[in-house]
Amino acid sequence: MQPSSAEIARYLAEDIGSGDITASIVSVEAQANATVLTREPMVLCGRTWFDAVFQQLSPRVVVDWQCDEGESVSANTLLCRLYGPARALLTGERTALNLLQTLSATATAARRYADAVAGTGCKVLDTRKTVPGLRLAQKYAVKCGGCFNHRIGLFDAVLIKENHIIAAGSIANAIGLARGYANVPVEVEVEDLDEFAQAFASQPDRIMLDNFSLADMRIAVGRNRGAVELEASGNITLDNIRSVAETGVDFISIGALTKNIAAVDLSMRIAIRID
Repeated sequence: MQPSSAEIARYLAEDIGSGDITASIVSVEAQANATVLTREPMVLCGRTWFDAVFQQLSPRVVVDWQCDEGESVSANTLLCRLYGPARALLTGERTALNLLQTLSATATAARRYADAVAGTGCKVLDTRKTVPGLRLAQKYAVKCGGCFNHRIGLFDAVLIKENHIIAAGSIANAIGLARGYANVPVEVEVEDLDEFAQAFASQPDRIMLDNFSLADMRIAVGRNRGAVELEASGNITLDNIRSVAETGVDFISIGALTKNIAAVDLSMRIAIRID
């Protein structure tokens, strides 16, 4: 995935504002070398965002990556080397690292969840609980880590929840109205087996089992017999996700993939050359 120039410009403007006044103490002619290392194990993600930051500041910056996108690396691994104008490296450091550490953290979390359900046939999905301004980037990172995307936003799929059902009068009415409004996938969230039966009778594309017990999930899977897609959601963690996957649901959605991440600890060391 390639970020847009406008997107990168917004990220830089947030940090630079009217200008990097600290970097002005460095000669405009000065050149520099830099290295970026990770202080912890991670899945590398966000190389194109990192590159784009420095390219927008100066096309003379060269980034020499030592690891591949999506690669799992250990602590203290050298991720890349940089060469170019010292001011560009100094000014772009924080923005570039912010993007790289956030997207790598997302990919790292996704890899853990993907590994936890490996071999079950169940797919782990993200949600809309993303960092503002980074939705597409984080959803890319989720795929980079081995998980899958739910809907991108409110425009590309229908997800009927409790308030929608109340407004429509019933689960069946809500599904029927959604079918007539847009030619997109229709999913409905249910909270117990009685609501599951109501939703199943109207055959949406997918039914979300919200906060179901493992026993009730197995009952729903048995009654469904593959007729519609089933998605489990709510209070699912790395500790219990495999048990959920083994009930036979098709998908598990996890808000923590993008919401509860802790930025990877990265270090960028810059050495300025005075010629």
